Amino acid sequence: MHALLVCDDVEETALLRFLLQQGGLTVATASGLESALGTLTERPADLVVLATRAGSPRAQVLRARRDSDAPVLVVTNATDEDEQVQVYEAGADVVIQRPYSARILGMQARALLRRGRNSATRSLPTFTVGALRLDPATRMVQVGSRPPRRLTQLEFRLLYTLMLFPGQTVATETIVERVWGFEGAGGMELVRGLVRRLRGKVEDDPRRPEFILTEPGIGYRLGGDGEE
Repeated sequence: MHALLVCDDVEETALLRFLLQQGGLTVATASGLESALGTLTERPADLVVLATRAGSPRAQVLRARRDSDAPVLVVTNATDEDEQVQVYEAGADVVIQRPYSARILGMQARALLRRGRNSATRSLPTFTVGALRLDPATRMVQVGSRPPRRLTQLEFRLLYTLMLFPGQTVATETIVERVWGFEGAGGMELVRGLVRRLRGKVEDDPRRPEFILTEPGIGYRLGGDGEE
């Protein structure tokens, strides 16, 4: 399994890398969030650890959630209860305050990995609704006779959710829960950005979508040949 570690302190990076490796993970490190997230396309992470001392933890979690549905462990300086709640609402799975127990942090990372949130989709059969054909094993989508396109984990979860309810509007809150696995602030922004990226892969003209349709103020539905 693979962990992505974002930390801007050399000594703490070394410590966290060691703890994650002790848990059996390979570890990629970066000092900045944007450069780190750029590696996810080639190698998706099973765990994201955000431990930068600069910037807003909440903003960093929201940014990470745009590109990954992996568990997110946040290491932060001491904050009050309201700030911690905001980080959880943004999509963090675990928030650890400095100073922390290295032993406990290692155990919390292992607990997150045991969830195995992505493993269930690998055994699903190919799913066809109208002109859309989705292969969960490879995360490839094919529209009619067009060449197949590979989806990211998040794009796959969104399309699969909409294909489960063809022609029915799926509320934004439901999409957030099914795609990212959490409830809280920032959901509409996350879904809007993900819908835009998915449309780029399944629509002839993303500006005039046929399949991923918006129901203003409610959510999204699968249209086109999948609409009942």
